Amino acid sequence: MKALFLNCTLKKSPETSNTQAFIAQAEKIFKELDVATETVRVADYNIAFGNSSDEGENDEWPTILEKIYNCEILIVATPVWRGDRSAIAKMIAERMDGIMEEGNDENGRFPTYNKVAGAMVDGNEDGAKRAIAAILFDLNEQGFSIPVNAFAYYVGKAGPGKSYIEAEGDKHEFTNKTLLYMVHNMVALAKSLEKEPIKTNLKKLDKKAEEMSS
Repeated sequence: MKALFLNCTLKKSPETSNTQAFIAQAEKIFKELDVATETVRVADYNIAFGNSSDEGENDEWPTILEKIYNCEILIVATPVWRGDRSAIAKMIAERMDGIMEEGNDENGRFPTYNKVAGAMVDGNEDGAKRAIAAILFDLNEQGFSIPVNAFAYYVGKAGPGKSYIEAEGDKHEFTNKTLLYMVHNMVALAKSLEKEPIKTNLKKLDKKAEEMSS
């Protein structure tokens, strides 16, 4: 089983990322549960604006999308900017809309069905819950299953202050509790879906909806 983190920091490698430090804390917990991890710093890729899975020449989103399709667990991790998720987190949400055009020819299910997703947010200002709500709604609409408590966040005290690394967020009890809840619940749901996957026939339901609406 593999968990993939999309680090939506605005900083390119090798610049220090508080979000990456936060991800590292989550990776430790996944490894304790024998789950492999990989992190993609999205800012290091050339991602075109759009809402399809491939926006043509020089677009590197298909490379990241392939990694998403090859994992069982996806975590979107973002810093807070101006009270919301980063521009990169919003951009990848728009790009993942293309997934909904790639339903199985037989049953219409998206390739993300039976994958589990969650959100991580860090920063030094308010906005974590707003960002989490937006991220989890998008992921759910795009075919991912969302377990209970599928989020973790650190924003420190109200108002601008120290960020995750400087504030030693890895020692913050509430944040570590949310990390533990998130990781354990994501792994539990992923294992459950491996045994009993969702088999809903969306094409059949689309037809029924059409009949109901005529």
